[in-house]
Amino acid sequence: MRTFNHVGIVTDTIPDGAVYNEGLSVWLTDFSKSPNKIEFLKFESGSCMPELIQKQGHIAYTVPSLEEELKDKKVIFGPAVCNEHLTIAFIEEEGISIELMEIK
Repeated sequence: MRTFNHVGIVTDTIPDGAVYNEGLSVWLTDFSKSPNKIEFLKFESGSCMPELIQKQGHIAYTVPSLEEELKDKKVIFGPAVCNEHLTIAFIEEEGISIELMEIK
């Protein structure tokens, strides 16, 4: 079962309070500090993220099992281990990118 986590909105300027993720070549804000659960993203050229994510943003959900959730899905990025508590993947559904997050 998916549980809503946040929305990723792409911007063309570096958002206030953003931190740089060198591995993904993206500036991003902390969605947990947003009253509306918004993560703002500003991608740099050369980012490894798929164009769909870089151009349209995403909706993110937590899932109990990333492996189960990815079965028969169109995976466009990942799975990627972010840290010992978080693994993410992006899929394409209904023409948009969906981030799936397994939190341990």
